[in-house]
Amino acid sequence: MADSAREGDEKVARFWRELGLPGLVDVHTHFMPERVLAKVWAYFDAAGPLVDRPWPIAYRHAESERLAVLRGFGVRAFTAMIYPHKPGMAAWLNGWAADFAARTPDCLHTATFFPEPGADRYTAEALDAGARVFKSHVQVGAYDPGDPLLDGVWGSIADAGTPVVVHCGSGPVPGPHTGPGPVARLLARHPRLRLVIAHMGMPEYTDFLDLAERYEGVHLDTTMAFTDFSESTAPFPPAERPRLAALGDRILFGSDFPNIPYGYAHALDVLAGLGQGDGWLRGVCHDNAARLFGLPERLPRADGS
Repeated sequence: MADSAREGDEKVARFWRELGLPGLVDVHTHFMPERVLAKVWAYFDAAGPLVDRPWPIAYRHAESERLAVLRGFGVRAFTAMIYPHKPGMAAWLNGWAADFAARTPDCLHTATFFPEPGADRYTAEALDAGARVFKSHVQVGAYDPGDPLLDGVWGSIADAGTPVVVHCGSGPVPGPHTGPGPVARLLARHPRLRLVIAHMGMPEYTDFLDLAERYEGVHLDTTMAFTDFSESTAPFPPAERPRLAALGDRILFGSDFPNIPYGYAHALDVLAGLGQGDGWLRGVCHDNAARLFGLPERLPRADGS
């Protein structure tokens, strides 16, 4: 990691302390089986077709060190965003994630799914096992979220009220089923879903803000949005800034750690630079996620106080 990123890391704890928070809740972090993560990193290193640009990994560490880095930042709760790219992976990933959550109490038990026979069964099993958040990657999985094989999956998740972080925007590269249309059709059938639109729906920000206004269960995460890296190719429309305040209770901080090409502090600095105020920042960086996931309103501070 570059020296500038290490220097930025020192600013993270100061950020949340100055807001009077006990720490951060990061709803979009990636922990997965080591051989799977190695393949993900290799794909980024090669700037594969779904990335299509240089993408250095800033936090390329072993699992134990990545956990230590997050905890050192003062991240009090985080996720293990797993996702399959083909049939036959999801149930295995869910088994790994359940074990990871059992040995990592500050990680929200994460699960995933894919449109395939048996998806209803293993989704129900994940819910019974205590899954608190699901990940759906429409871009990488190249599937329609409205696939009939997922009807029961969405119904079970909606009934449980369990949030789903869904990468459905067309960034960084469009997929066959990305964009607001498939999600709008899904919500028309399952309006009670608690969807967290990853990356603020980048680059279709306006359309996904529209969906959040229409459906009270729709949230958005800030993952990579507003950063210099993303603004260079998919800038957030300045005219939409006022809507960030209006939807401030349904915007959640996400980082994409460890798979980010810049220091963690930058993702926080750009949120502060939006000029939405300290109350908005407190909600985005901690309180909104604490409410959504049923976390204590004020978790113990990272420094023990």
